[in-house]
Amino acid sequence: MEGRISAIILSAGYSSRMGEFKPLLPLGDTTVIERAVALFRGAGIDDVRVVVGHRAEELLPVLDRLQVQPVLNDRYREGMFSSIVAGVASLEDDVEAFFLLPVDIPLVRSDTVIALLRAYRNGVNGIAYPVCNGRRGHPPLIAARYRDEILEWNGEGGLKPVLNRNNGDSLDVETGDEGILRDMDTPEDYARLNAFMLNRAIPTIAECEALLAKKFAAEAPLIEHSRAVSRLALSLARKLNRAGCSLDLDLLAAAALLHDVARGSKNHALEGAAMLKGLGYGPVAEVVAVHMDMVVRDGEPIGEREVLYLADKMTRRDRYVTVEERFAQRLVTHESDPAAARAVRERLENARAIRSRIERQLGCSVSSAMAADGLGAPQGSRP
Repeated sequence: MEGRISAIILSAGYSSRMGEFKPLLPLGDTTVIERAVALFRGAGIDDVRVVVGHRAEELLPVLDRLQVQPVLNDRYREGMFSSIVAGVASLEDDVEAFFLLPVDIPLVRSDTVIALLRAYRNGVNGIAYPVCNGRRGHPPLIAARYRDEILEWNGEGGLKPVLNRNNGDSLDVETGDEGILRDMDTPEDYARLNAFMLNRAIPTIAECEALLAKKFAAEAPLIEHSRAVSRLALSLARKLNRAGCSLDLDLLAAAALLHDVARGSKNHALEGAAMLKGLGYGPVAEVVAVHMDMVVRDGEPIGEREVLYLADKMTRRDRYVTVEERFAQRLVTHESDPAAARAVRERLENARAIRSRIERQLGCSVSSAMAADGLGAPQGSRP
């Protein structure tokens, strides 16, 4: 029988480098402590407890409203390890494992917590670390069998020495979640965290690369294709923005890198979009969903969808080709299948229509724009 999983949020410190009380700082439409609690609740962890000390009287009403168990650390002046001890000592015998999260790392995704729990349940290791691009972050999931070892440790060096000497019993879980690495010790950190949160529905380049390589286990040719599509899409988008468009470069970069995550599935565009939406990347999913088939309306502004569509249709593996070159062989292959041939022709005409719109906006050919950015002339273009 599986035991209970708990989450311990460490929120007893002075916040001395910040200059303000970190747990109650606003973060979006809520506070830091509320967001930290919500990430565990969103992952189905009901037993969330918060270690309090400095200015506890201000936190207790908030925790009561959130129905979170407070754990008082009378020794909070001794540093963070004293709060870890207080939190771990509060665990009941039926707790199988616990997450440990400093309150100033509040932008971890709930699906990261779910991934850690799944890996822990499916394996034999007692410590699971979230990892993004090879870097371990928070919160680790620690088996309760380490409870006594933590409580008996003298605190020198914090918790790290205890975890390091048990590294052989640990596993790394690649998450593609930069939130596991982002803390807020200073006002500058806090400002960066707020900016990061505003764009949280769009993964960073580092997160996209981690998702491709680890979470989706994409093979090297697909990754190289996605990078090439991204280079072309961003090249065109930057020029379009200088010509009066308003394209979101972060959104486009993420959609280009992740557009083929479900490659091999019957309808990989829609399946990939569903996967990305499930990870919380809704805006990216909307662009990815139509990178195979879309309705092109000439009167509408050029958007991220159109740019990705064309960039994908001009990229064969990791090389650039004209849309005519890209579809030539497919038209021959499907000439005996009227329905398939019609779908190929529709995609070709859509790509041509988008190319024409972009060229009108830029005042030059797409091939010339590519050459100006050092991408070279696409194969099949006229000299």
